Amino acid sequence: MAFTRATGKHRAPSRLTRKSAQVVGVAALATTGVVGGLASPALAADTGTPSVEDTGIGQAIVIGDTLADQIDAQAEAQQAAAEKAAAEARAKAEAKRKAEARAKEIRAAKERAARDAERKRLNSFQLPVAGSNVTTGYKTGGSLWSSGSHSGVDFRAASGSTVVAVGSGTVVEAGWGGAYGNNVVLRMNDGTYTQYGHLSAITVSVGQSVTPGQQIGVSGSTGNSTGPHLHFEARTSPDYGSDINPVAYLRSHGVNV
Repeated sequence: MAFTRATGKHRAPSRLTRKSAQVVGVAALATTGVVGGLASPALAADTGTPSVEDTGIGQAIVIGDTLADQIDAQAEAQQAAAEKAAAEARAKAEAKRKAEARAKEIRAAKERAARDAERKRLNSFQLPVAGSNVTTGYKTGGSLWSSGSHSGVDFRAASGSTVVAVGSGTVVEAGWGGAYGNNVVLRMNDGTYTQYGHLSAITVSVGQSVTPGQQIGVSGSTGNSTGPHLHFEARTSPDYGSDINPVAYLRSHGVNV
């Protein structure tokens, strides 16, 4: 007699039924060799399944180590190159610094030399008329001079010759000087005075500073003069009568006269 379930009522498979199904499934897998391959190394070897050594895993590890060594070597080479470049950059910077320091020293030396040369020039003396010579000496006697003797010296100078300051100083007189005609008096930097007479023209003014060789006038024959020449005096003050030997004065300042 057949057993029938009530219509509309269904029950889940029993535990026994589920277990039986699992056993059947495992048995089926066993027939395919999967369980055997997993459970029995010997069976896997017998059926031709590759071992761990044959899978290439060991070789992959060796390749990885070689690649790491290559990367390390490349990194070391890059570091060495960077250190070399840094050393070269430092060397170039040091060479540049030394070159700049040397150039600075050379410039400083040139500037010192220029300053020394300028100081020397400003402290130098020269003839009042370039290339001239004395034609009438100091203290020469005669009726031409009211004092009875020459209070300075006369330098040969054709009319229109350039007359210059014999040294550095300041103009204290520039204009008509009576018997001296147009004249200039300078207070020199050493405290002495020089005087230039009989000028046809004056090119400086009172209070102006002058340097050695700077033009102060043009020679002529103004005032008490018998012809074009330059009357030159050296004095201890700006006043007439304080004269000193102008030739000795110029020679004491290194002028060949």
